[in-house]
Amino acid sequence: MNTRHKEGPSPKTLAVWGGEEGVDKLGATQIPVVNSVSFDYPDLDTWLDVATGKTAGHIYGRNTNPTVEVFEDKVNLLEGGESSVSFSTGMAAITGTLFSLLEPGKRVVSIKDSYGGTNVLFTDYLPKYGVQVDLCDTDDHKGIEGQVAQGCDILYLETPTNPTVKIVDIKRLSAAAHQVGALVVVDNTFATPINQKPLPLGADIVLHSATKFLGGHADALGGVVSGSKHLLNEIFRFKEITGASLHPESAYLLIRGMKTLGLRIAQQNASAMQIAQYLESHDKIDEVFYPGLTSHRNHDIAVSQMQGFGGMLSFKLKGGYGAVKKFLPKLRYVNLAANLGSVETVAGPPATTSHVECSPEEREAMGIPEGLIRYSVGIEDVGDLICDLGNALEEL
Repeated sequence: MNTRHKEGPSPKTLAVWGGEEGVDKLGATQIPVVNSVSFDYPDLDTWLDVATGKTAGHIYGRNTNPTVEVFEDKVNLLEGGESSVSFSTGMAAITGTLFSLLEPGKRVVSIKDSYGGTNVLFTDYLPKYGVQVDLCDTDDHKGIEGQVAQGCDILYLETPTNPTVKIVDIKRLSAAAHQVGALVVVDNTFATPINQKPLPLGADIVLHSATKFLGGHADALGGVVSGSKHLLNEIFRFKEITGASLHPESAYLLIRGMKTLGLRIAQQNASAMQIAQYLESHDKIDEVFYPGLTSHRNHDIAVSQMQGFGGMLSFKLKGGYGAVKKFLPKLRYVNLAANLGSVETVAGPPATTSHVECSPEEREAMGIPEGLIRYSVGIEDVGDLICDLGNALEEL
């Protein structure tokens, strides 16, 4: 018996239709791009009601916008939150979340394997504003729980991590954080809501660099945060004042990209698994990092909290950085670029991508080898991608 109508639409359907119900499209089948900076009202009473939030509507583009609102609602429905707030970039979303919820004297516990830009916030900027930050070994769940038990205000997690594709147990660590009254923030960029939903697992806030898998076409910057309404109100206020607003043109491109999110992720999940298995058996590869492999150190956790293992993997070449320099230019079906999550395969070392802000010594301290390659699987034929990798490896 088909019970889908009782359970609600699937994530694939929400990615296409979510956030668009009841929206005035002016008869168009696609969401219009509203580029107007301001919005006109016939009288002051109506204007004031909208300005004070008594009536739905828009006042000024830095605050809200009709096109942007559809994007936010679409992501919120996929993540299962009460509200969403968008930003101009993923880093703006991360910064806006942390700075709106923290103040001098507060404490953050996080992991050492977070994205390089996030790590810089933890090591260089938050301490300047009197926020204590303690970074734990990503694989040491007991150690993380121990730090949390000492008292903290935010537990910040990223899973899978960038670029080593480690997995942390959202449910377990969220329970530990909530015991001391801490909020849990999870960066879900690599997984997407198709593969993983942090909020039902216990997270309070989930965020994305929408530039990556959500948009999927490497043509629009954006970030988005979802969670409970009272927390998102604080984050929205910070975004509204600091002005890191998502442009309506970018919102439109992200909406368009999300229409195929379910299809893209299904293809990327399947292809990444095959590629990871191929690389793991190759004699010129030291190690492959992909949570779908049974050899992955966090495979059991991934199975328990993910519906798919994602389109991101990384692998360590024998020969270190010298081998990386020789190998990457030999690839045919790949963009050597500082991006990920697009329909085209993208590859690069952490030195020029995720952790370009860090020195080799800092990357080594984080457990990121110089011989590592981050490989974002596109939607190309997987046979062609495997053949391409094989040909390049033969050159080593």
